[in-house]
Amino acid sequence: MSAKPEQLKRRKRFTWRKQDFELTLLAIPTTIWYILFCYLPMFGIIIAFKQFKISGGFISNVVNSPWVGFKNFEFLFKSNDAWIIIRNTIGYNIIFIITGIVLPVLFAIMIGLLHNRKASKVYQTMMFLPYFLSWVVISAVGWAFFSFDKGILNQFLGNIGHDPVNWYMQPEYWPYILVLLNIWKGIGYGMIIYLATITAIDSSYYEAAVIDGASIWQQTRFITLPLLKLVIVMMFILSVGRIFYTDFGLFFQVTRDSNSLYNVATTVDVLVYKQLKSATIGMASAAAFVQSVLGCITILSANWIVKKIDPDSAMI
Repeated sequence: MSAKPEQLKRRKRFTWRKQDFELTLLAIPTTIWYILFCYLPMFGIIIAFKQFKISGGFISNVVNSPWVGFKNFEFLFKSNDAWIIIRNTIGYNIIFIITGIVLPVLFAIMIGLLHNRKASKVYQTMMFLPYFLSWVVISAVGWAFFSFDKGILNQFLGNIGHDPVNWYMQPEYWPYILVLLNIWKGIGYGMIIYLATITAIDSSYYEAAVIDGASIWQQTRFITLPLLKLVIVMMFILSVGRIFYTDFGLFFQVTRDSNSLYNVATTVDVLVYKQLKSATIGMASAAAFVQSVLGCITILSANWIVKKIDPDSAMI
């Protein structure tokens, strides 16, 4: 007599094979790492709701510090420049998301079309190299270009008969400079991700398209882009999840914390750093908590919208 479907399902559910044991052993180090560095630190969230001061043991201070409710969150919303900070944080991130997807996809497709593999590797390396530079180094390089008295740009302007520009005192130039620097530093990293997907596409698709007389544009439109769609959507959702975060090095180090650039270079992360110099760690925890909650909401919202449009491209 054959077993019932429910009995077979239960038996299959509790089957423990040798392969499962090996995979579990492989997963143990990663699981421990996540518990130690991702889940245990979440205990520190309660600092955002306490008047925390470092005066002894960390755990005892967290437990014994008095509760202050949402007082640590007030500085984020009662700041006189709250609109400027929110505008800069979200505005720059929208531009970064668009340029961080369109340009890497474009360059990945262009490099993927190259027949000279040696030239392709050289271009990839040249574009990927800025990703490894820290913003401190890039800040020094920027100073070499934008310095008022010794900068390369002002020397060039002087040679062609123009007056020098005090770049660090002119806020109208910096939105363009910050966007260009962010593109320059990150385009290689994004391009590698898309290029890896392109190189994994079965070449028989392109061979069949060539036999049918498809042009390069038609191959890109009907083969490459549709097969890249899943990765593009995934990168978009992940980018939207960090729309309330900014790169502190880009907005603080590169601009050298110039007061003249406050309206175009102050974001939430820069504000938190400046508050930390004169306030308590509770405010920084509150800002990080708000960023995490809003980031979680935006990433779930983006995933929900993608799921409504194309269920196969959603992450969850």
